Order: sequence, then structure tokens, then C-alpha cells
Amino acid sequence: AGVIPPVHALAALLAGFQEHWSPRTFGRLNGNDLRLVKFAGEFVWHRHACDELFLVLSGRMRIRFRDGVRTLEPGQACIIPAGCEHITEADQECHALVMDAEGEPNTGDAGGDRTAPPQEIGPG
Repeated sequence: AGVIPPVHALAALLAGFQEHWSPRTFGRLNGNDLRLVKFAGEFVWHRHACDELFLVLSGRMRIRFRDGVRTLEPGQACIIPAGCEHITEADQECHALVMDAEGEPNTGDAGGDRTAPPQEIGPG
């Protein structure tokens, strides 16, 4: 029998939680977690062992690197190469889709009290 995959209603999934810096995994793709996250303020400097993708859904965010900064608006994405140290920040609440290696902590190599436990949601 064939498989009919779910449709993920991202706005509905985002409406289901309020916590900042606490990503929710709504699916997996080729060994990667697909996560939704809300955030405001500044995160922590960190790096990941694998590439990481940010796609802004609403709001505006900055990704600072040791040698510069990228600002993302809704509909814009940035792929951060493995091992590249960065910090994310937003002046006002931002919603983003993040793709990380399955099980990768949101704080990468930094650890600490901002490390969020894995949380699943979906399909919305």
C-alpha cells in the first residue's frame, strides 16, 4: 500500500507553544531534524559538527559570525557550514525553521542551560 505523508501546518504548530529558544521537531529529512523555534534576544556562541539551516518564517533575525553578520527577513535562509562559530539574535520575536543533524543539541558544542531537551510536535 502507498504512503500518504502528512501536511505540516507550520503556523498552527508555532501557535502551539510560546517558549523561546526551545525548538520543536516536526519531522525528519535524510538524517536531519526539522525544527520550529521562536526566539528573541541573544543566544550563545556555538558551532555544530554538521551544516545548519535557518529559514525565517516571521520576524527578523541576525546571525553573527566572528567575521561579520547576516540579517534574515521572512522567506530568507542561511546555511551555516559545519564548524562555523555563530550566535543568533533577534530584537523582537522571530519564528524560524531550523534543520540540524538528528539529535544535535540546539547549543551545539557550547552546552549549558540554554540546551533544550528534544521535543516533538506535529503534524499540526
